[in-house]
Amino acid sequence: MAVTAALIKELRERTGVGMSACKNALVETDGNIDEAIEVLRKQGLANAAKKAGRIAAEGLSYAYITDDNSVAVVVEVNSETDFVAKNEKFRTFVEDVAKQAIKNDCDSTEAFLASSWDGEADTVNDALTEMISVIGEKLSIRRVEIIKNDGASKLVSYIHAGGKIAVVIELATSSDDAQVVQCGKNVAMQIAAMNPRYVSDDQVPQDVIEHEKSILMEQAKNDPKNASKPENILEKMLSGRLKKQLKEMCLLDQEYVQGDKESVAQYVANVSKEIGAPLSIKSFVRFETGEGIEKKEENFAEEVAKTIGQ
Repeated sequence: MAVTAALIKELRERTGVGMSACKNALVETDGNIDEAIEVLRKQGLANAAKKAGRIAAEGLSYAYITDDNSVAVVVEVNSETDFVAKNEKFRTFVEDVAKQAIKNDCDSTEAFLASSWDGEADTVNDALTEMISVIGEKLSIRRVEIIKNDGASKLVSYIHAGGKIAVVIELATSSDDAQVVQCGKNVAMQIAAMNPRYVSDDQVPQDVIEHEKSILMEQAKNDPKNASKPENILEKMLSGRLKKQLKEMCLLDQEYVQGDKESVAQYVANVSKEIGAPLSIKSFVRFETGEGIEKKEENFAEEVAKTIGQ
């Protein structure tokens, strides 16, 4: 596969690495973006947190919770332009999609699209098609996730930047104290900002741990300072770095951004103490509009043209 200016641009935006290194990584991997990111990570150049990429698609992520707090849903509906994402008809449609998703209670986005719609359209997909004709732009209901309250939880939502990010958090508690909802909002804001992948370290799959370990090992081996060190010594050296990497992935281990050097776990424990009732985080869902969607090709700057020798 040819290494184009657009590919170099995308890799640079996804990793923050310089153009020449991006070009070399793409050449080495025959233009495969994901493999090129792995090459850059092994060289110690790319931050793992940027692997998911920057936002490409437009649209809205939206969270909705029923009045009785029994069910929550997070949906992402994509549009081609940011202009459409601000359209009131489009925003109303996204809200209707969320409410319909709760009513239909489907186990997949595909099943939801084929399910009934409470309106003139027969199905959700038909309603989407009608909205496309009204808006005049390609739209898609990309994903839907439902969270059900088991009766011993509190569901709290947070929407960032008008629909850039939507979060629903499930707190295990029997308390109706107003501080529970505030705690949920605060932690949901943390999730929006810091993008954890798991609630706690015991949820991290072993294959993810091994993968991160292998990346750190390759970085260490590529460091000239470690040239004479055996692998068992390098493994001991890397244990601290691995622990730090995993802490960044896990919500409870992250430093609470609104606190004073306390962890999220400590913040929740403090709220639990204040309300005099058990309180813990069971789960969360975070949708970021357009995450992981490939960017459209654009004309690139002279800097890139020089980099690839055009």
